[in-house]
Amino acid sequence: MTVWFITGASRGFGLEIARQALERGDRVVATARRPHEIEQALPGHGARLLAVPLDVTDEAQAASAVKAATDAFGEIDVLVNNAGRGVLGAVEETSGDAVRAVYDTNVFGLLNVTRAVLPVMRRQGRGHVLNLSSVGGFEGVAGFGVYCSTKFAVEGLSEALHQEVSPLGLKVTVIEPGYFRTDFLDGTSLHVEEQVIPDYEATAGAVRGVVPGLNHSQPGDPVKGAAAILRLVDTAEPPLRAQLGSDCAGAMDRKVAQLSEESLAWRELALSTDHDDVIAARG
Repeated sequence: MTVWFITGASRGFGLEIARQALERGDRVVATARRPHEIEQALPGHGARLLAVPLDVTDEAQAASAVKAATDAFGEIDVLVNNAGRGVLGAVEETSGDAVRAVYDTNVFGLLNVTRAVLPVMRRQGRGHVLNLSSVGGFEGVAGFGVYCSTKFAVEGLSEALHQEVSPLGLKVTVIEPGYFRTDFLDGTSLHVEEQVIPDYEATAGAVRGVVPGLNHSQPGDPVKGAAAILRLVDTAEPPLRAQLGSDCAGAMDRKVAQLSEESLAWRELALSTDHDDVIAARG
């Protein structure tokens, strides 16, 4: 039986992944700030479910949660870094406190938990780290600039982590969901900045106006998304990045095409900055 360690497991993707893992007979350490909500949402699984309190921004609590997991099950096969929060507002509109709050959870919290789990996986010589990124992890969007920047950070550190732990028998996958019908756009997960600068009305302001109408009408099905994540865990050679949702797949295609076009258009400028001896050797 696979042992899962899931952050942010009281709702959304975290809860659905935990549910499906338990239904197929796996053991799950499900963490959240209010673990009683997990127990209420996932009754009847006995000793295969361990609900543990965890605020990912608390490094000591992350270590305690990992110890509770290994005390109960002896191992951790899969880490799902799912806990996250968002902030909506133009970059200039977003306060320092709001920036720090979203980074504390999405980046530093993810690192706290990952650093606590990796020693367990290294001792085992196996393990799979799944980091929840977003379509915003490779495509910045007006109004979500600060949030997207946290997911860009997750993508970069995950890519480096993949290189570091692959020789040790560990796997890393970045999950890039598009818009799914979770509660991410609710006020409990998404902070909307109060400061509104009129100059951004047509960009970040337009996004701010559209978001309420998107909530719970997003194209992605979280049940199918969670099933896809379980499928990735069962794959012998999982990808470094996995897009979920037609909207995310389309965004990736656009981004790749844009990067290719821009790189080719400015290739001469890039090559012109080499030392003369390098240019001469290139012919």
